[in-house]
Amino acid sequence: MFFGTVPVGEAAGAILAHSQEAGGKTYKKGTRLGEADVAALTAAGVETVIVARLEPGDLGEDEAARRLAAACTGAHVEAGTAATGRVNLFARADGLLLFDQERLNAVNSVDESVTVATLEPYARVEEGQLVATIKIIPLGVAETTVESAAARAKEAGSALVSVAPFRPRKVGLLQTVLPGTRDKVLAKTVETVSARLRTLGSELLRETRVEHTEAAVHRGLTELRDGGCDLILIVGASATTDRRDCIPAGLAAAGGTVEHYGMPVDPGNLLVTGHLGDVPVLALPGSARSPKVGGNDWVLWRICAGLPVTSEDIMRMGAGGLLKEIPARPLPRAEAAPQHPPAAAGHRRIAALVLAAGQSRRMGGRNKLLEEVGGRPMLLHALDAAEKSKAAPVIVVTGHQREQVESLLGGRRVKTVHNPDFADGLSTSLRTGVKALPADIDGVVVLLGDMPGIHSTVIDRLIDAFDPAGGHTICVPTWNGKRGNPVLLARRFFPEMQEIAGDVGAKPLLSEYSDQVMAVEMPDDTILVDLDTPEKLADYRNGNRG
Repeated sequence: MFFGTVPVGEAAGAILAHSQEAGGKTYKKGTRLGEADVAALTAAGVETVIVARLEPGDLGEDEAARRLAAACTGAHVEAGTAATGRVNLFARADGLLLFDQERLNAVNSVDESVTVATLEPYARVEEGQLVATIKIIPLGVAETTVESAAARAKEAGSALVSVAPFRPRKVGLLQTVLPGTRDKVLAKTVETVSARLRTLGSELLRETRVEHTEAAVHRGLTELRDGGCDLILIVGASATTDRRDCIPAGLAAAGGTVEHYGMPVDPGNLLVTGHLGDVPVLALPGSARSPKVGGNDWVLWRICAGLPVTSEDIMRMGAGGLLKEIPARPLPRAEAAPQHPPAAAGHRRIAALVLAAGQSRRMGGRNKLLEEVGGRPMLLHALDAAEKSKAAPVIVVTGHQREQVESLLGGRRVKTVHNPDFADGLSTSLRTGVKALPADIDGVVVLLGDMPGIHSTVIDRLIDAFDPAGGHTICVPTWNGKRGNPVLLARRFFPEMQEIAGDVGAKPLLSEYSDQVMAVEMPDDTILVDLDTPEKLADYRNGNRG
């Protein structure tokens, strides 16, 4: 192919290399100049142009792109139109993108003039989505070069790029439970798993809940298989810590096989894969309770696309397996292996955050925090508990009737921070308080100002139970199996605490990270008693504190 500068009078039949304006008209790059174009350019005073001229054995960029695209377009993939040397390939079904990386490299190694770019291997794609693009770099290329690239694209007897469509599955969900496992968490898991499956064209056929024991897992798996499920997912009340743990042991006891335990993808490390006869079984890590994509999804997608998933396949998932860190999910990976050694258990610095900004809407116009309980404003009881505990510093978030609330704090070693958006709900106070926390603390205890029965020992028990290295990054007080307040959360959750919206506190995090929650039993029910109505306040003053 010729490429260079020529007199305009000699440019007829050549391909314009660069866009050019002349005589009020724009001649775009790639335009094949005709006699009329040459005359117009000459009349406009243009003397020379840079052009390409195809020689015998050359193909224009669009024809070259079309030919290579044809060799690359496999099952459930459609090639678009050619323009400026480019042809895009689109998925014709929801599924996973498939291609041979070695063949792709071979195609791109034929010549610098020929390129094929794809999404990542096994990318989840939707119908109509762009999955690959073929681009011829110059304006023309030797036909032999295109033929060589096309031959490599079809070297294995099939086109280079294809999509494996998702196939409908009838899925069974087995959830194990331990004492204290909350029904709300289990229900939320069903909701999350069902939504996940619907996007794959599958349905949750049955859900079964059993005790977290080998024998119960055995029974549950058998029940789901016999009930017509052709894929079984397991979400355990506790993480699987060994191949011999109760979930893989229960699968083996049911006559199944445990094929792989663990994967180099985080979140998703503690995945277990196996089969119960012909039925694939996935024991999901606790992170699967969240709708966020994890390693379990990578495996689930392949199964739903009808693709085998071997131990070798899983072991090869490490490249890119540290899934993108976002502010809402910087840990537990970073906390488990921090850049600097963590503080010793006895030296962790835990702050106390007292929320005192609410409007007391249920109190009939009275500010409940200023109401007297035991001869003192209600808020002071929560402050006493915080100041006498191991937590430091103590930060009070004010909002409604700021001046009256702050007047109670004179002489106390507390910091106040004002929430101007207090009318928008509890979450705004949580965000305001988290922003005011020191950078060097390890966690925070969140206290509500309307719980006068809380004692410093409650806070100290939570602090003593706090063990990020052991997976206890959220500590919740309980009484007779019921959860209450205050709650201690590790600093890893601070970004997510600032994203919560509405009139809720940190409760969504307890559901999403249930595997990180440590229940700390308390000696009485004061952790359950908040005085947010006139009736509750009157009962409390009269000695009825239940």
